[in-house]
Amino acid sequence: MITEAIDTNAADVPRLRLLHGHSIPRLGLGTWPMLEDECEAAVRFAVQSGYRLVDTAFQYRNEEAVGRGIRTAGIPRSELFISSKFNKEAHSIDGVQRAYDESLRKLGLDYLDMFMCHWPVPALGKYVDAWKGLVKLLEEGRVKAIGVSNFKHSHLKEIIGATGVAPDVNQIQLSPDLARTGPRAVHGLLGTVTEAWSPIGRSSGLRSDPTIIEIARRLNKSPAQILLRWHVQQKIVPIPQASDPLWIKQNLSVFDFSLSADAMAKIRQLDKGEGAARDSDMPENGH
Repeated sequence: MITEAIDTNAADVPRLRLLHGHSIPRLGLGTWPMLEDECEAAVRFAVQSGYRLVDTAFQYRNEEAVGRGIRTAGIPRSELFISSKFNKEAHSIDGVQRAYDESLRKLGLDYLDMFMCHWPVPALGKYVDAWKGLVKLLEEGRVKAIGVSNFKHSHLKEIIGATGVAPDVNQIQLSPDLARTGPRAVHGLLGTVTEAWSPIGRSSGLRSDPTIIEIARRLNKSPAQILLRWHVQQKIVPIPQASDPLWIKQNLSVFDFSLSADAMAKIRQLDKGEGAARDSDMPENGH
């Protein structure tokens, strides 16, 4: 069961309790594909505007910029939830330790709130060892939460079977037109929080959908706010990417209204099914 946790330092962004005791803000800032000054400025503005979750990865090539934005935002580190992800080259127990140290160095931080395996890359056959490396980091107290990204049920079953430890989070491609009901059901049984990348869609098509526009007009909200509210209302953690200050602020303003059962039912009809999502078993999908 995923439950809310109260964070008195950032009361406007409620949190969800994670399996291993930490808690994650219910909405965060995604940073791909932002780089250098744009990324630094966006992170700094987001944190100063109330964001407490910032997501990055080795593959994004922006950990240094994310770190600068965090350090210059003027918000205590203890109030923030910072996560990063490692690539397939680090898929070994020792490789994960080295990747963690490298991410800390680039970010200029003493610890991460969550470290994640970016893709399972099953053709490599080493994601179980990668997970064992993350479990070791957790057991040593070096990181507060551990997660995976783009893992299917079969991948989750294997890593849990090998270690007895389930992920705090699985970050997957998810939006109203890719509702991922099957994976979300699996996560719910495990107690794993579902985090959504590309939560407002991979293009502007979802934001211009007549259903979304009609609901947005009725509630006097932006289409993106409707899409993000759909996530948080179902205890999914979206991490929308934005660099425009207006969008950054709008994306966070989704906790002061609710979608009706009728609106949720209409949005449910947009789902294209599991086959429309990127397949993490395919060799071309994985870092």
